[in-house]
Amino acid sequence: MTMSEVAEVLQAEVLVKGDGLLRRVGHVMASDLMSDVLLVDEEDMLLLTSLASDQVLRTAQIVGAVGVVVVNGKPLPSSMVNVANDLHMTLATSRLSKYDACVAVHAARHPL
Repeated sequence: MTMSEVAEVLQAEVLVKGDGLLRRVGHVMASDLMSDVLLVDEEDMLLLTSLASDQVLRTAQIVGAVGVVVVNGKPLPSSMVNVANDLHMTLATSRLSKYDACVAVHAARHPL
């Protein structure tokens, strides 16, 4: 699945296309603890979080994430959009809860 397809599954609004919109998503991590994200060593990772902070994008860049989806319909500060643009990081927002977002992505990647 590509980041674009994941955004569609999550009914997400893509705020910054960045470099990751057409990249393959190989692994999805859902976390609000950026220290946990830094421990992950996965290729083509997508980060799902309810944390609306510039630090999320900086952490995602460090681990080489495909992009970030902020869940729970949280409003994003304009600084977060600016940082995503500066980093060429794909940034989207979804009204789904973190749990429902995880279930939706899993169901789309592994249909019954």
